[in-house]
Amino acid sequence: MLPGVEQKLNKKGAGDHTEITQKAKALHRTLVVGDLHADSFLWARDLSKEASYGHLDLPRAQRGNLGIQVFTSVTKSPRGQNYNHNSTDAGDNITLLAIAQGWPPRTWGSLLQRALYHSGRATALQQSSPEQFRIVRTAEDLRQVLQAREQGANTLAAILGIEGAHPLEGDLSNISRLYNAGFRVMGLQHFFDNELGGSLHGQSGGGLTEFGRAAVKEMDRRSIIIDVAHSSESVVKEVLAQSGRPLIVSHTGLKGSCDSPRNISDALMKKIAERGGLIGIGFWKGAVCDNSPRNIVKTLRYAIGLLGVNHVALGSDYDGSVEVSFDAGNLGVLTAEMLLQGFTEEEIRKVMGGNIREFFLKHLP
Repeated sequence: MLPGVEQKLNKKGAGDHTEITQKAKALHRTLVVGDLHADSFLWARDLSKEASYGHLDLPRAQRGNLGIQVFTSVTKSPRGQNYNHNSTDAGDNITLLAIAQGWPPRTWGSLLQRALYHSGRATALQQSSPEQFRIVRTAEDLRQVLQAREQGANTLAAILGIEGAHPLEGDLSNISRLYNAGFRVMGLQHFFDNELGGSLHGQSGGGLTEFGRAAVKEMDRRSIIIDVAHSSESVVKEVLAQSGRPLIVSHTGLKGSCDSPRNISDALMKKIAERGGLIGIGFWKGAVCDNSPRNIVKTLRYAIGLLGVNHVALGSDYDGSVEVSFDAGNLGVLTAEMLLQGFTEEEIRKVMGGNIREFFLKHLP
């Protein structure tokens, strides 16, 4: 029953695939490939083994030369979820999923416990597959994984994040609990308004609440990276005004390239980039309108023109209840398509993961 649920939600279409030439394969193997957003720990799969469904696991990560991955914890999803208008009080899909997948009873009524459960699953994967998977908590941790990869290791550097800060459950002290559990990226909102402020897809369109401002201050103090991928434009503007640290938009498209309600304005994206932020371009139609490798690379080119090459990255949303045209094992298709579209080697290295590497080396604790 459960594989069927994920097969329905995490689809991989046939796509319009570019041939991966020998030149592209050779270049791809030399890259540090990174991605800012995947929800793989939401599902019951054993990520140490390759599955015939879903988008990401360790064997596919190795085949795609994936070196850095942000894994996010999804703890609440409103019934009838859409990009335009969701009620905070709507029924929650994750509660049903938690019960169906056999999560511990403590997770059934607590968003905090769901996030801690996901970090526990990541820790268990690290313990069972230490040569293939390591949770990165500090810049030094990341440096060590990258050095090992340079010497031939296949270790995936995993950075843990939460998708929406509602697991704080209105209590600032829970930032410490999540930090101690390994979380280093915190999205402020998901598909609904929460205690911190308005969602891009919520009802209010509001900015930061008093609690939200206090939470941002504490996240900054702890060098937690703030993700505004689902935040209202008002929240984004207020975080930019308050925070002295660069933000990420972990998985998104660009309004000028794909006029979707999923995407905030290009002008606001430029402000995030001007402050040293990083924008992860998604692989699904809701963000980029056409999810073929050809169009994703066109979107990356648009992003470079708008934001500058140092602020553009990959933000797949793998295993995030979306349909993509290629999974983690076939990330080389992007390298091949970039070559076809005239990207320089420097541009490819930066966008495929170099920018992610530099951002986290600089901004992790």
